[in-house]
Amino acid sequence: MAEAAPLSLCAREPHVPADRLVAEMVPPPRFDSVRFETYLPDPNQPSQTEAVRVLSGFATGPGGAPTGGAGRRRLFGFGRAKASSKVPTGPRGVYLDGGYGVGKTHLLASLWHATPAEPSLKAFGTFVELTNLVGALGFQQTVRTLSGHRLLCIDEFELDDPGDTVLVSTLLGKLVDAGVALAATSNTLPGKLGEGRFAAADFLREIQGLSAHFRALRIDGEDYRHRGLPEAPAPYSDEQVTKAAYATGGASLDDFPHLLDHLARVHPSRYGALTDGLAAVCLTDVQPVPDQSTALRLVVLADRLYDREVPVLASGLPFDQLFSEEMLNGGYRKKYFRAISRLTALARDAKGLVEH
Repeated sequence: MAEAAPLSLCAREPHVPADRLVAEMVPPPRFDSVRFETYLPDPNQPSQTEAVRVLSGFATGPGGAPTGGAGRRRLFGFGRAKASSKVPTGPRGVYLDGGYGVGKTHLLASLWHATPAEPSLKAFGTFVELTNLVGALGFQQTVRTLSGHRLLCIDEFELDDPGDTVLVSTLLGKLVDAGVALAATSNTLPGKLGEGRFAAADFLREIQGLSAHFRALRIDGEDYRHRGLPEAPAPYSDEQVTKAAYATGGASLDDFPHLLDHLARVHPSRYGALTDGLAAVCLTDVQPVPDQSTALRLVVLADRLYDREVPVLASGLPFDQLFSEEMLNGGYRKKYFRAISRLTALARDAKGLVEH
């Protein structure tokens, strides 16, 4: 009996309705079962243990945080204002700052799970997903949709252009006024968002406004994905990758340069849907990424594959050679290092596809 042909990412052009974007604002599969208790702090990094302690307290606030109205304002200790009282000033969120691989997303998802509210009153998404939601719903509808939430968790907070800076600053300001608590992760302190990417000084007021919403919590440490683990597997041959794709039900098989071209035709908000139902991603002829725009699209795809725990089997160059030295030294370097880290972890997960 002939083996079924593998799937192809390049053959997929998903269309995602706005209601799905809202419904999927929950921790992704990789972080669905994480809790503060399952986070393993590095004993050499006391800031990791401190982060668990602080966030555990923030999840309930002083004396617990009942849902609705003024209860929302108690989350993160924002006071005990009555519904009719003026909303207190000062930071109303927590911002987890640290390098890639120190467990920030684990902690952010744990906070979401620990917050005593119905899932429909909590939202979790990446910064890209949040801006895409605004694009799908419109600004005013996004404000109305999220204003009824107790908590908004924003993973991978990045400001890549001035338009995003003004948009997000205005959006978060309105949500804070509505009593929504904020939590975010990033590799960049809130006061330094946008540095190296655009003329941040020209948008200093918006950036400072964003920073005022958060209390920064630094988390130090090395990338746990590589802590004590062997080196990433070397790339396989085209023949090995192709055979594994045909032998693995639900696997996709694509030529890497063609996949990069295809990503330019699919909006990044649809990359999650692009990976629906995949058991593995098999790529042949991995080459250096040719330009910054393509590189940033690949970063989003790597994040969605990592969130969904989809192994990646590849031939060609190893993943640590995807990005040029200029890219790795530029304003988006932390994004690229995160992508390398995550793709390396997924390549490690894919070893069994060839061995079996």
